[in-house]
Amino acid sequence: MNLEALYSHALDDQPLSPEQGLTLYQYAPTPMLMHIAHQLRCRRTSSSMVTWQIDRNVNITNVCISGCKFCNFHCGANSQRAFVTTMEQYRQKIDELLSYGGNQLLLQGGLHPKLGLKFYCDLFQQLKAYCPNLTLHALGPPEIAHIARLERCSRRQVLETLIKAGLDSLPGAGAEILVPEIRQQISPAKPSVEEWIEVMRVAHQLNMLTSATMMVGHIETPAHRIEHLHRLRQLQAQRPANAIGFMNFALWTFQGQGTALAKHPNYRPMQAEEYIRTVAISRIMLHNINNIQASWLTVGRQTAQICLHAGANDLGSIMIEENVVSSAGAQHRMDAFAIQQTIAEAGFAPQLRNQRYQPIELPPCPNSRIYARHELRLRAATPIMP
Repeated sequence: MNLEALYSHALDDQPLSPEQGLTLYQYAPTPMLMHIAHQLRCRRTSSSMVTWQIDRNVNITNVCISGCKFCNFHCGANSQRAFVTTMEQYRQKIDELLSYGGNQLLLQGGLHPKLGLKFYCDLFQQLKAYCPNLTLHALGPPEIAHIARLERCSRRQVLETLIKAGLDSLPGAGAEILVPEIRQQISPAKPSVEEWIEVMRVAHQLNMLTSATMMVGHIETPAHRIEHLHRLRQLQAQRPANAIGFMNFALWTFQGQGTALAKHPNYRPMQAEEYIRTVAISRIMLHNINNIQASWLTVGRQTAQICLHAGANDLGSIMIEENVVSSAGAQHRMDAFAIQQTIAEAGFAPQLRNQRYQPIELPPCPNSRIYARHELRLRAATPIMP
């Protein structure tokens, strides 16, 4: 199939095979790839709106036995750096989150050798008791698989028990690249690709809201990226008819500062244009996942703005707190005002959302006058085009 035929096939919103997707990704000019992705984005989501969120990323612990080569944050259980976040610390973090107008915690931990199902159930129940309206977007497939191993029970049992304890949705954490040969090199002790997929399959059977991710810009090839996208699309297609499945897909770049993976002979950092192309092909390949998120945290404000014209319709959270990626070199920061300004300057209307991508109003907060001034700046913003 030649490129013109592939363009028509993609614009008709027909699923591309991995071979077709790779051909399009490798040979289509960037403007054409962006054009196709943007057309598809406008069909599947609001053409004038870009969404964003207020939440807080809290690390349950930094103890992890997986030893991923891309992570600077983890440590052993006996390390002097080891911690498990206390309930008092959670209360302080929740209070601050509420003061910003948010009500969701993205809770991420590690594969702690001693924290089992009871620990997480108790934690979730205490957090919900302290703040009943709190939304818990917590753990990820590797943690679920790890807990199941510790408890010698099924992944379904773990998920069902955690849902009863207060778990609201499951992040796509720990996916990296869903290709066994890459996983063996970058995170050999982490639960396998098959286990990640199976946990998500069970979550979809339980009608859990989930998200999907991909970490790019390390030792993977374009073919590996396409294979990852194809696996996600297949998994989404297999969800029960009434299931939510993957609510969104987030693409972020590996941050290599001080990591073992950055010393790999095949390590090749991703440049801005390649990231934009990868966002575009993600929109094209993932015809059954409506929301595509650009990672301003790892690629910066300007690249993220261009991605809004290349298939992305979401900029994620203002990230009140983030430790893992930042520990490997990510230095970009945006508050609620800056993320709205970023969206407006790119020519779109910023819309605050919840985890289900339902629009919500900007909450009243102590800095309401700052919000008002920001509204004026948004109205005066001059849209930019890539």
